[in-house]
Amino acid sequence: MEEPSFEKHSLEKRAPQAAPAPALRASDADRDRFAEILRDAMADGRITAEEHSERIAAVYRAKTLGELEPLVGDLPAAGRAASVAPARPYGVPARPGIDVADNLVAVFGGAVRKGRWRVSRRTNAFALFGGIEIDLTEAVFEQQEIVINATAIFGGIEIRVPENVTLRSAGTGIFGGFDVKSVEASDPDAPVVSLTGFAVFGGVDAKPKRGKRLKNLRAGR
Repeated sequence: MEEPSFEKHSLEKRAPQAAPAPALRASDADRDRFAEILRDAMADGRITAEEHSERIAAVYRAKTLGELEPLVGDLPAAGRAASVAPARPYGVPARPGIDVADNLVAVFGGAVRKGRWRVSRRTNAFALFGGIEIDLTEAVFEQQEIVINATAIFGGIEIRVPENVTLRSAGTGIFGGFDVKSVEASDPDAPVVSLTGFAVFGGVDAKPKRGKRLKNLRAGR
């Protein structure tokens, strides 16, 4: 009787190949690390303000690390993306859950955040045939940098910040307005409010509120 060849025997004994692992999902902290690289690149003159705006919007739309990596692949700091520490705590230690995104949704209605409230590191605001008001003038900042992702579709989002914080924008208006009065605070310890997102047949409006200032930038209160 003919014995099975070694090759055939090996194939029979070989364990089935594991399916390729899916792409790793990106966290908010991952997106913020890539955004920091893009901000540094723009400050160094490596990319233009227009390129920064396009890439930063793509960063906050990205769902996986695989989508994030090409956005900084041509920058010297790209290797830092996986090792840069998350944004440093600001003022007092954040209470448990403070890194969980705060979601504001207004669909044929309204939503408001104002008064004395603790700001999450990331806020998602979505207005569809509705309106959202975000007032940070009396808020408590527990991170130096926060991100507000604003999406307005046939709706409006209004954001007000203290006069002595930094306000930046990477949003886009598509048959709508994404109007942000960018401000760079003179104090390097001042909180940074970064806006991203888009407006479609709607509007996003953000600017400092006259006469409103954080009394203690270091402690955020």
